[in-house]
Amino acid sequence: MKKIVITIDGWSSCGKSTLAKQMAKELGYIYIDSGAMYRAITLYFLRHHIDWTDKAEVTAALKEITLEFHPNQKSRQSEIFLNEENVEYLIRDLVIAEKVSEVAAIKDVRTFAVSAQQKMGKKKGIVMDGRDIGTTVFPDAALKIFMTADIAVRVERRFKEMYEKNPNVTIEEVKNNLEMRDYIDSNREVSPLRKAADAIIIDNTNISMEQQLNYALDLLKKIKQG
Repeated sequence: MKKIVITIDGWSSCGKSTLAKQMAKELGYIYIDSGAMYRAITLYFLRHHIDWTDKAEVTAALKEITLEFHPNQKSRQSEIFLNEENVEYLIRDLVIAEKVSEVAAIKDVRTFAVSAQQKMGKKKGIVMDGRDIGTTVFPDAALKIFMTADIAVRVERRFKEMYEKNPNVTIEEVKNNLEMRDYIDSNREVSPLRKAADAIIIDNTNISMEQQLNYALDLLKKIKQG
C-alpha cells in the first residue's frame, strides 16, 4: 500500500503519543514525537542558561542543536537524541514540562522545529503527533486526527505518569501545569493549537487504547479505499 503522512494533534495528556505509537507499530511506519523535539530544545536552553526572551541568544543556540530520532531495539520505539545524546527520559521531567510551552511559542524555535519535521516527513510513512502538525507542518496530510479528553481524565493520566518518576509531585501541580500549557498552546501567536478543518476528532475519555486504535485504523482504511 502507498505510504502516507498521518498527523495527530490535540491537548496535553489526551493520548496523542499513545495512539501515534500504536499506529506506527501496526503500520510499520516511523513515529515522530514533535513534542519531544520542543522538550529537547527546552532542555538545551535550560542547560546552557539561554535567555529565550533574547532573539539573538535563541538564534545562536538553535545553530548548536541537532535533533534526531533513533529506534530503541528493545522497546522498538523511536527515542530522541539531542546532539547525539539520548535524552528521551530527561525531557519528561516536570521542570521541562513547566517551560516547554514558553519555548515552543517562540517563532524562531517553531520555524526550526517545523523545518526539521518536514524533512523527516518527505519520504512519508510517518505518524507525527503534536499541536500544529495537521495545520502547519503537514497541512496536506492524508489523515488528520484531533485528540481530546476531559480535563479531569487528562490530569489523572499525567499525574500517574509523573508520579512514577517523581513521587513528590502533587496532583495540584500537575493540574496547574496542564491548564497553563493549554492556555499558552491555544493562545500563542505562532501556530496556535487548533483543529484542522479536515481533522477527525477522537475523544478518548471513555474508550480504551484498543478501541481508539481500531477506530483510527478504520479511518485510515476508508481513506485508502477512497
